[in-house]
Amino acid sequence: MNVLAISDKQDPIIYSPQIRRKFGHLDFVISCGDLSYFYQEYIISSLDIPLFYVRGNHDPEEEYSEYCTINHPRGGIDLHRKIVRYQGISLAGVEGSIRYKKEGIFQYTQSQMWGHILSMVPGLLFNRLVFKRSLDIFVTHASPRGIHDKEDLPHQGVNAFRWFIDVFKPKYHFHGHTHLYRLNETRETQVGKTRVLNAYHSLETKLDLKFK
Repeated sequence: MNVLAISDKQDPIIYSPQIRRKFGHLDFVISCGDLSYFYQEYIISSLDIPLFYVRGNHDPEEEYSEYCTINHPRGGIDLHRKIVRYQGISLAGVEGSIRYKKEGIFQYTQSQMWGHILSMVPGLLFNRLVFKRSLDIFVTHASPRGIHDKEDLPHQGVNAFRWFIDVFKPKYHFHGHTHLYRLNETRETQVGKTRVLNAYHSLETKLDLKFK
């Protein structure tokens, strides 16, 4: 299964007439936030495949163009506080980052992040009972505490996400938010049974999952 994960910074190769030639083999796209809704719509319309997304802390409530106003990437599937089944694959997500200023949408306290996570527990337990596994892909904007995060408050990892991957063991966890500026910075970390991947800019990867 071939997947493109994107976050935080537009890729000029993606946002170009070359998109179908370079990415026409993909099965779906995962967006981890802080990207223009119109950019994501371009990907959806160009590739005609699902795009699953969460919003980032810099995403606007509304985005404007000469022709219209939108508050999400039209055609995309919002994963925030949801568990979605797609051809036998289960995905769930949580938007935003840790709150670092008094005002700001898509920013949450550590306690609020726990609320987002705990709201999905019944559905995850149902998945475990019926499908023999809780979750395949976890999508967030922020990273888990202690994995790909930083000590400054805006980029502090989320305690609830670390608990989540320890308890529910999704096969993959995609996140953004932590920018990668050097080639030797860590993009991928194995945490128990979960492969944690930083989707900053763009990351094409092959997943060990199968459609049903």
